[in-house]
Amino acid sequence: MTGKTTGGITIGQAAAFAGVTVKTVRHYHRHGLIDEPRRDSSGYRRYGSADLLRLIQVRTLAAAGVPLAEVGPLLDADTEQFAAGLDDVEQRLTDRIAELTARRDTLRQLTDGDRLLLPGRALAILDRFADLGFDPEYTAGQREALVLARALAPEVFDSLLPQLEHRLDDPEYVELTKRCREAEAWPADDPRIEELASALADNLLANRELLAMSPDFLAQPDAAARYGLINSHREDEWPASARLTALVEERLRAAGFGIPHR
Repeated sequence: MTGKTTGGITIGQAAAFAGVTVKTVRHYHRHGLIDEPRRDSSGYRRYGSADLLRLIQVRTLAAAGVPLAEVGPLLDADTEQFAAGLDDVEQRLTDRIAELTARRDTLRQLTDGDRLLLPGRALAILDRFADLGFDPEYTAGQREALVLARALAPEVFDSLLPQLEHRLDDPEYVELTKRCREAEAWPADDPRIEELASALADNLLANRELLAMSPDFLAQPDAAARYGLINSHREDEWPASARLTALVEERLRAAGFGIPHR
C-alpha cells in the first residue's frame, strides 16, 4: 500500500512514529511487507498515512511472534483466515514456551547436577557411602559409575540400586569394599589382591539372587562394551583395581553367572 497524500513524512519519521528503526523499515521493504513510497520532487521517499498504518500492522504482528514470511499473507487475508492464522501462531508460541520452560528447568537443575543425572534413590545410596566413611573421591567414582550405568544399561541400573542398598547394610561387604579402596594403591601383582578378590566374590555369592543380570541386557550385541565402560570406569588409573575386578568376575562366571567378557 502506498500513501497518496502529498507531502508525507520521511523514513526516519515513519520509523520513529511506528516505534522501530529505519533499518527495520528497510528490512520490511526487502521482504515485500511494505511497498516503498514514491519519491517526491526532491528525490526523497515520503510515507503517507496508509504506509504508516501498514508499518504499524507489520510491526505489531512481528512483535507478537508471527514469522515475517507469514505477516504479509495474514494482513492480506479475510477476517476468518486472519483469526485462524493467529490461532496457529499462538499454538506454535505456546509449544515454544513449553519447550523453553523445560529447558529453563533443566538449567536450574544443573546447579545441582546429581539431581539431573540420577534419581533420588541413587543419591540416597551415594549419601550412604559418605555416611559409612568412604572418602569423597571414592564416592565421586561411584557417582560417575551410576551415571554411566543409567545411560548405557538402564536395565542393569534398575536392578543395581536394590543390590547396593542391600550390600551397604552388610558390614562385611562394607569392610571388603573399603579394603578394595585401599588396594587401589597396591602394585598390580600384589598377592593380597587374589585373597581380597576371593573374599569379595564369596561375599557376593552369599546373596546369589542379587547377582542376576537382566537377560534383555545380556542379549544385546554390544552388552560387553557397555558393561566394560561401566565396570572398568577409572580402572586405568588403578591397575590393581582392574586386576581385582577381573578376578572377581572370573569367580562369578565360574559360579554360573553371565558376566560379559570385556
